[in-house]
Amino acid sequence: MENLHESVQEYYGVELQQSEDLKTNACCTLTKPPKHILEALRLVADEVQAKYYGCGLTIPDQVEGLRILDLGSGSGRDCYIAGKLVGESGHVVGVDMTDNQLAVANQYVDYHREKFGYAKSNVEFVKGNIERLDELNLKKGSFDLIISNCVINLAQDKQKVLNDAYELLKPGGEMYFSDVYADRRVPTSLQEDRVLWGECISGALYWNDFLNFAKKAGFTDPRAVENKPITVENEELEALLGDIKFFSVTYRLFKLDGLESDCEDYGQAVAYKGTIAEAPSSMKLDDHHIFPKGKMMTVCGNTYRMLHDTRFKSHFDFYGSWDTHYGIFEGCGGSMPFSTADSNSDVGGSCC
Repeated sequence: MENLHESVQEYYGVELQQSEDLKTNACCTLTKPPKHILEALRLVADEVQAKYYGCGLTIPDQVEGLRILDLGSGSGRDCYIAGKLVGESGHVVGVDMTDNQLAVANQYVDYHREKFGYAKSNVEFVKGNIERLDELNLKKGSFDLIISNCVINLAQDKQKVLNDAYELLKPGGEMYFSDVYADRRVPTSLQEDRVLWGECISGALYWNDFLNFAKKAGFTDPRAVENKPITVENEELEALLGDIKFFSVTYRLFKLDGLESDCEDYGQAVAYKGTIAEAPSSMKLDDHHIFPKGKMMTVCGNTYRMLHDTRFKSHFDFYGSWDTHYGIFEGCGGSMPFSTADSNSDVGGSCC
């Protein structure tokens, strides 16, 4: 698509004035936020919330004191939520290329500082293209966490986005983001449709292409946290899309040395202490790893590292070593990482 960046800026800066202007439900978060996210969200300015076009929950647990980068921060909604959760000792940087969105975000910097009761704002916004992060004044290895909410699908060079994100993370850091994926590759003819691209549909990656991109960037073992099928609910656009199925998926990618391409068994186990404030009874690593407080659970070597070599280490007891390899570890997922059934049917809510 020629002039892709200009088209995206016009769509999100001019054509869309609020979330109600969207023509599909792809850029709509249907999962009910947990209590601590809702409490932070209540402090976010109404205009900032009105211009939100995300598709998931992109702020994980245990973020106090972290340095966070938001790719495609838009009006700043997720940045301000994160700014509250990281506390005064943390810092949040939002990157966006749309002037109208940045203007709204910057307008409320002092508003949220006062709302949060901070002496100095811990949120800032930088104008830039997420496909050119290496051209911005961002220090490599300086972020604990990178988030993004339904934006990477709008990028043309998605591999470059992931490559740069990996370089910006500290060792043991994490990329935690929601985006739209497809069950097959979207035809070029649909990718050239301005509305479908702007609505986060035709730029969606085929899920297996995404996994390969992520691994090539250095994120060896991508983990899906949750997924929900997307129903476009626009007859005209549905007719164009045919049988292609789309999903809103939240992934977490860790920057860790030693991760293997497959889940291997070293006879290791972990037990969650229940000490993460947002998760007192159980900690969810991904959609097939939930650790109840006090229960010893066997894990593969990759999962062990994701807990031991990251900010989660102090919240677990660890058992075993790397001395003996017992072969492949069974039970770490199947072929397709998400399904057409709603994997979180017990959790619902309005678009927020």
